[in-house]
Amino acid sequence: MNQDYNYILDSLPYQDPFLFVDELISVSNETCEGKYRFLEDAFFYKGHFKNHPVTPGVIITECMAQIGVVCLGIFILKDSLAATPQLALSSHTVDFYKPVYPGETVTVLSEKHYFRFQKLQCAVKMLNEKGELVAKGTISGMV
Repeated sequence: MNQDYNYILDSLPYQDPFLFVDELISVSNETCEGKYRFLEDAFFYKGHFKNHPVTPGVIITECMAQIGVVCLGIFILKDSLAATPQLALSSHTVDFYKPVYPGETVTVLSEKHYFRFQKLQCAVKMLNEKGELVAKGTISGMV
């Protein structure tokens, strides 16, 4: 980690088993990059799919939102609020290109489209360990 982003990780409103952020690589007022490793024994693999586990799209989307919108939002708002801001997903459009299997580490990259009227909208993409595009889309959250 290039900088100490522990305050962002500590401010996230999630915990195991629904925390999908392991590490933040970089965060600025315009972009965010982070990583997450999908554990082989994660609860959602038990039934998705029988004898061939694949990360559900909703979990991929959640990982993208946590790193790409919530972490970025906490960084943007860190100096303007006394308390930790709480962000809630308000809309998303995500296209999926490749599966994510148990044990894979993904990288999420986010670029702010806008932040106004307490709404943060970002272009977010996820890459697998080979640098291949897994998913991309637009995700918005409200403070």
